[in-house]
Amino acid sequence: MPTYTHGHHEAVLSSHRWRTAENSAAHLLPHLRPGLSVLDVGCGPGTITTGLAERVAPGGRVVGVDPAASVVAEAAREAAGRGLAGVTFATGDVHALDFPDDAFDVVHAHQVLQHLPDPVAALREMRRVCKPGGVVAARDADFGGMIWYPDPPGMDRWRPVYQAVARGNGGEPDAGRRLPSWARRAGFTDVTASASVWCYSTPEEREWWSDSWGGRLLHSEVADHAVSQGHATREELAEFHAGWKAWAAAEDGWFGVPHGEIICRA
Repeated sequence: MPTYTHGHHEAVLSSHRWRTAENSAAHLLPHLRPGLSVLDVGCGPGTITTGLAERVAPGGRVVGVDPAASVVAEAAREAAGRGLAGVTFATGDVHALDFPDDAFDVVHAHQVLQHLPDPVAALREMRRVCKPGGVVAARDADFGGMIWYPDPPGMDRWRPVYQAVARGNGGEPDAGRRLPSWARRAGFTDVTASASVWCYSTPEEREWWSDSWGGRLLHSEVADHAVSQGHATREELAEFHAGWKAWAAAEDGWFGVPHGEIICRA
């Protein structure tokens, strides 16, 4: 099983719970209609999955899979709380999906491929379980393209450390720009690429985003990997965290997170 660099600390899960079909899968929504079957790979706490389910209702079927049993249980509670029928969740591995060939109309993954040592193989597996003519969709952030202002001390140093950690765990943090290439290497010939950006600029957004990412640099598995792999000391990580908090406190603070997106016809 690939290493999930971020782990499941609350600083990480708060970001996962913020995601919706609207702010994280807008490129896929025009391809959904009632009655379709959808597989959401790496579903996390299910906030995107349930949004997809609402768009294929009535008559649709949605399955969310994630390797972490704890977040699968949270996703099931999310769906139950929204009163959604036709949604199920299970643990699963994108490299060996427990479904037959041609099982779904749509197969979707958000912020998954960047963590995998072989994203091309994962896309091939997603294609296997997608019906001929169906859609395989993916969206991933591109850390190398992230931009922010202002740039207080510490903010210029967290990114190379994170990139080194992610690559040390077998992933590719600059995944967004690579998605079309990976899709073609996986055998797709009909690939539509696009891009979109998350932006954090209000005081509330800046505080929340700095708690999420600054918090990871102190408390999550990102911090543990950074220290164990020799990329930073705990003292340096504390300096990075202070940089994030200084950025959040700036009245003119702004942060952009670019994403690559693909829609592939199976």
